[in-house]
Amino acid sequence: MLKYGNVITAMITPFKNDGSVDYDNEVTLAKYYAAHGSDGILVAGTTGEGATMTVAEKLELFRRVVDAVGDTTMVMGNTGSNDTAASIAFTKEAEKTGVDCLLSVVPYYNKPNQDGCYAHFKAIADSTSLPIIVYNVPGRTGGKILPETVAKLAHDCPNIVGIKEASGDLVAAAKIARSTPPGFHLYSGDDSLTLPMLAVGGCGIISVASHLIGQQMNEMIQAFKDGDTQKAKELHLKYLPVMEGVFCTVNPTPVKACVNLLGLPGGTFRLPMIDATAAQKDFLVQMMKDAGIM
Repeated sequence: MLKYGNVITAMITPFKNDGSVDYDNEVTLAKYYAAHGSDGILVAGTTGEGATMTVAEKLELFRRVVDAVGDTTMVMGNTGSNDTAASIAFTKEAEKTGVDCLLSVVPYYNKPNQDGCYAHFKAIADSTSLPIIVYNVPGRTGGKILPETVAKLAHDCPNIVGIKEASGDLVAAAKIARSTPPGFHLYSGDDSLTLPMLAVGGCGIISVASHLIGQQMNEMIQAFKDGDTQKAKELHLKYLPVMEGVFCTVNPTPVKACVNLLGLPGGTFRLPMIDATAAQKDFLVQMMKDAGIM
């Protein structure tokens, strides 16, 4: 049975100085995170700069990560876009790479209404046998999917199995938990809201901070699930500066800078994303030192 787990790392994508994808170091990083608290790896998502990669590059990343860690770690491929037909075509190709499940974002720019959101996700779900996690991130898409639409999709489409809820709205998250079938996976999409999300029915985090504190995030979530809410609270409060600090400027600039500062092969960026400034790097170094991870 597919194990989604507590922590899915939305992994960065290392690029070489010439702008090409550094597939070898993607594998190095995937192995590192699989060994440091990540139950799953999300490939080519927002943090992975998927918006500036071609379908061919993403498919190759899926294959490489599956080959590297797929025997022990769940691998999620990001195949969503604002074009339903293109998302379906990409999804069909992604199935062939061996990924365990797919992430699909609420259509951006188009801003469909709720009937349009439902039709979009149902069409994608009908095109594949793979499980799908819906990605709700209004801050990036300009639109959102409402809890009642999520619930309808969850009841009508057996392979829509969860949501990455990154709206920052805990009431909406609670409504999703209340209205979806048992076993539906409600993941926080905001590191700093992981613990509150667990309290209203969440199951874990699709995380950026787990690049730096994956084991600690996993420990916090498991403590909550085991009933040790005091320990969970203490870990949340201890590492809250990291959960917030990795968003000191637009993601993934801070976290990729941190990965490189730790001596891991984070690589360069693709425009329009750029490296952190000297002042931002000074802040991130101090953040990691204060947290005891550097």
